[in-house]
Amino acid sequence: MGESIGWGLIGCGDISRKRVAPALRDLDSCRLIAVNRGRPELAEGFAREFGALRWYGNWRELLADAEVEAVYIATPVDLHAEQTIAAAEAGRHVLCEKPMAMNTAECDRMIAACRANGVRLGIAYYRHFYPVLQRMKELIGAGQIGQPVVAQINAFEMFNPPPGGDRYWLLEPGRSGGGPMMDFGCHRIEVLQNLLGPVESVTCQHATVALKRQVEETSVATLRHRAGAVATITVTHAAWESQDTLHVYGTQGSLHVPVLNRGELVINSAAGMRTEQHPPHPNIHQPSLEDFVAAIREERAPSVDGQVGREVARLEDLIYGRSDDAITGCP
Repeated sequence: MGESIGWGLIGCGDISRKRVAPALRDLDSCRLIAVNRGRPELAEGFAREFGALRWYGNWRELLADAEVEAVYIATPVDLHAEQTIAAAEAGRHVLCEKPMAMNTAECDRMIAACRANGVRLGIAYYRHFYPVLQRMKELIGAGQIGQPVVAQINAFEMFNPPPGGDRYWLLEPGRSGGGPMMDFGCHRIEVLQNLLGPVESVTCQHATVALKRQVEETSVATLRHRAGAVATITVTHAAWESQDTLHVYGTQGSLHVPVLNRGELVINSAAGMRTEQHPPHPNIHQPSLEDFVAAIREERAPSVDGQVGREVARLEDLIYGRSDDAITGCP
């Protein structure tokens, strides 16, 4: 392996254009060797825009490129398992977009393939690397708010794409696995697991109030953590007001993040109330890529590995009634 790692990018949609491709282009530890796009006629323009050496209309051809050592998979969820397993069998390390797969059975196959072929598997839950969350974890671990008892997350994003649009697949359950709880709710599940530890049970309610579609428009999940805290995640595609909040209440204080993607943290305790600023990296995907490259170099598991992704998928299976290994209130 050379001084920098040669990357292939499978999928050139919105996230790839805004964050992943710029990071692969700009990091000294990475070389963007090749890209693949579902619309081959657009692949060349994307490759030239971000300095990739080659472009492919077929992702299997990208995996056969000898200079590609690792791949970033940024395709619809239903393709993640097939593409990850094929990449592992081709000897390529895999950093896969969230959610990891359609269900835990697919996650298990992905993990097994990467382990059998000696390659790293990471899942792009990039919020794991937010400085504000690292600071919250530090404060909770130090007992600064006592024992956490309640956590609340709101994630509201107006989203109603027209049929045939580039992102309409997110409303097709056979491709996405679910609505907003699957799409961006999965990020919040990972956040809560990171802050409060493993989850032992889940209840939820799905609803379609204003928008007609095959997946839920609004969803509320309640998570009971093994350490005792109870957390709620509320997501919707229909609310006019956008929200991205995180609150953790403990026996001796509380932590409040008004907008998670900005990093302002309000700490409230007997000592008084104070505000700290912990903004994320300007390219919020870049720290995840940096950690994954370090994991390859150091021959260790990525900080957000396949097991982390699988545990999120296990809870999503419960939320969507795809599993009966815990009592759920999901319709």
